[in-house]
Amino acid sequence: MARKKVWMLATRAARPTLPDESEKRAIVAACEAFISDVLKPRFLPHIRPTEWNYVVDIHGAWAAGRYRFMQRYRSGMAHNSGDEFDAPFARIDHMGKDCFDIYWMRHTGKWWRLHTGVTFVEALCILETDKVLYPV
Repeated sequence: MARKKVWMLATRAARPTLPDESEKRAIVAACEAFISDVLKPRFLPHIRPTEWNYVVDIHGAWAAGRYRFMQRYRSGMAHNSGDEFDAPFARIDHMGKDCFDIYWMRHTGKWWRLHTGVTFVEALCILETDKVLYPV
């Protein structure tokens, strides 16, 4: 038996808001400090070259009200030795004054929202403690 088709309203997730320049600089500086003080010592104590892709750096980037945390990979394969690429693993979206959403990059290449409406301090604490958001 065939199902009856029904029209439904599709809603999109709210877009991040752009903070003023001083707030943006403070967020970026805190995220870079978080990367150098927490993520790199824990997940990248030293670089181990292999014959496959291997991690050489953890860094971040700000774009359109979002801060993405990424791993930088280098290829050790013979046909493309030395080529590098970025793989994001988590991001925080600025949704308002001290209000952030936290997303995780799924293996499918799509962002998945895990936490909504948290403060910046809470967001960094969640990034530090939630194992789903750890770099691979």
